[in-house]
Formats: sequence, structure tokens, C-alpha cells
Amino acid sequence: MKKIEAIIKPFKLEDVKDALVEAGIEGMTVSEVKGYGRQQGHSELYRGAEYVVEFIPKIKIEIVVSTDAYAETAIKIINESAKTGKIGDGKIFVSTIDHVVRIRTDETDADAL
Repeated sequence: MKKIEAIIKPFKLEDVKDALVEAGIEGMTVSEVKGYGRQQGHSELYRGAEYVVEFIPKIKIEIVVSTDAYAETAIKIINESAKTGKIGDGKIFVSTIDHVVRIRTDETDADAL
């Protein structure tokens, strides 16, 4: 099992979600997060005063899939759907999940997904 975490621009969430559902990958956790990467934030002008926005609003998507094949599909879909070609498009992180338990039914691992 693999856990895929993707940090993307907020306006790309619907595109990513729709593409994942269309590919049969359902179930995700979405969080509003703030952070920065290489761009180190940016400056904005508000009522004539310039101020620095150090942490940029982003969306974090978390998905757990049962096989490496689903993981590769999800990574490809997220990459294609979230890409704008501009700085700050985000990152995708993949890690291994050792064990899953569905609390309601006590199902484990792939059955719990």
C-alpha cells in the first residue's frame, strides 16, 4: 500500500479530484495548508502598503492506494491535472503504508481501503 501526499495550488483541486474519480481512485483527505518552497513567499500591495506573504495558501491531498499500479496512476493524474507550468505548482510525496485498520468493521490492510 502507498500513501500519496500532494501539495497543489488551491484552484487546481477540482481538476485533480475529478480526474482521480474518473480513473476510479476514490477517497481522499483534503486540507488547507500554508507553506513555501523555492519561491520563498512573495510581496503584495494592499492599500498602498507593500507587505511580504511568507506562507502561501496551498491544498494538501492525501490518498492511500492498495497497489503500486494505482499509485503510479494517481501520481500521473495529479501531476497532469495540477500542472500550470509556473512556479509553485507543488510537490507529490509517496510513502509506504505498513498497516491499515477500518475502525467500524475491523477490516485490515487492502480490505480497509
